[in-house]
Amino acid sequence: MNILRDSNIQLTEEKWQAILDNDSTFNDHFFYAVKTTGIFCRPSCKSRLPKKENVLIFRDARQALSANFRPCKRCKPTGERLPDEVWISQITEYIDSNFQEKLTLQTLADVCHGSPYHLQRTFKRVRGISPNEYIEHTRINKAIELLIHTNTSIATIGLAVGMKNTAYFVTLFKKKIGFTPNEYRILHNDGGL
Repeated sequence: MNILRDSNIQLTEEKWQAILDNDSTFNDHFFYAVKTTGIFCRPSCKSRLPKKENVLIFRDARQALSANFRPCKRCKPTGERLPDEVWISQITEYIDSNFQEKLTLQTLADVCHGSPYHLQRTFKRVRGISPNEYIEHTRINKAIELLIHTNTSIATIGLAVGMKNTAYFVTLFKKKIGFTPNEYRILHNDGGL
């Protein structure tokens, strides 16, 4: 049995409009889930508006949970608070999959349904580093892979890991690793590392 096919109901224009308007009068009528984030919400949720093609509609929270969607941290569709560790895990998964995009605290808060202030504090408490430090760490690790396994230019690697400014990429890389990307590549290729 396909849980998604059997549980979800059609996204009508009325339901879509309720989501667009954050209409709380529909909160007891349906829940919506976003395929790309794996999160489900009440129609009144003030989180970032999803793309219509990524939305699934469920009659109740139990069905959304059964389809492996997680409750929104902002609107709390199950009435329960999502554990901080689970929420931060969602955020790190999002960063790991989207590190090459422009990621701000506000973007992460919108995507993962929370406030930037709460996200910053909770992420640092759970992970021991800020979201920005985690993003930098992820980007630098991916850059190291590309430096070792490709002959791609430094500027192109910077772009591939989400850093459009090559000078900033080189500076950050040297600050974190102790070598410029080019020095790192030369040392690694010469067997010096």
